[in-house]
Amino acid sequence: MKKRIEKFYDNQEIIHSPSGRLLRIMSEYIGPENLFRKNKIQDTIVFFGSARTQPKHFVLEAIEKAKANGSSIQKLEQLERELGMSRYYEDARELAYRMTNWSKKLKQGNRRFIVATGGGPGIMEAANRGAAEAKGLSVGLNISLPFEQSGNPYISHDLEMEFHYFFMRKYWFVYLAKALIAFPGGFGTFDELFETLTLIQTKKTSKFMPVVLFGKRFWDQVVDLQALVDFGTISPEDLDLCHQTDSVDEAFEYLTNQLTNLYLSQTD
Repeated sequence: MKKRIEKFYDNQEIIHSPSGRLLRIMSEYIGPENLFRKNKIQDTIVFFGSARTQPKHFVLEAIEKAKANGSSIQKLEQLERELGMSRYYEDARELAYRMTNWSKKLKQGNRRFIVATGGGPGIMEAANRGAAEAKGLSVGLNISLPFEQSGNPYISHDLEMEFHYFFMRKYWFVYLAKALIAFPGGFGTFDELFETLTLIQTKKTSKFMPVVLFGKRFWDQVVDLQALVDFGTISPEDLDLCHQTDSVDEAFEYLTNQLTNLYLSQTD
């Protein structure tokens, strides 16, 4: 019997070859688009932040264990630093919970302002967790990395996505986003934040996205935006692209006011 010949679009050797790169890129556009449409998600609120930030109870347990085991001063100092940072996990969790509750009350055909994260641990987990605790949907846009686990357990079923290409992942972060909240983070957070600010500044997005920098002490120390104005590399009005706060209440009020004024009609 003659062997059936494999169709080219099913040929894994072609798909995973350099010649198949365009097909792989297209799949990272078409696949997420289908999932968002299937789940009737119109737009998102994106949470960025460190994958290393731990829940408060987790760090407290680690401190107790370290003290009982007679750990070094350096280890205890590290854990105390992590305890200070844990407040951002709890704040992200609470803010995502409140934003999800708010969005669920809107009169809508499609689901509005759904929490979206990079799908990993830390701040990302906290935001997905808060949305889940509010019994709402949340998105996890994971990226395959050799040294970091992705896919936290709080992402909604059917909305956990795995990307190979960073630029396609960032496309989906921005394309549906109506607001961005950046918590303290590392290189990845900075990359995502400043690319988004560049798109807003240069009007490469057809919408205005409120951007919240959560954690004044962190952002004031690591990014001196006023210095960019003083050196003439950005305009004074560019400072208005970001709203800094340390308060969940203030962030919630700012975001809901901005989203209502920008994107909701009087009937919503």
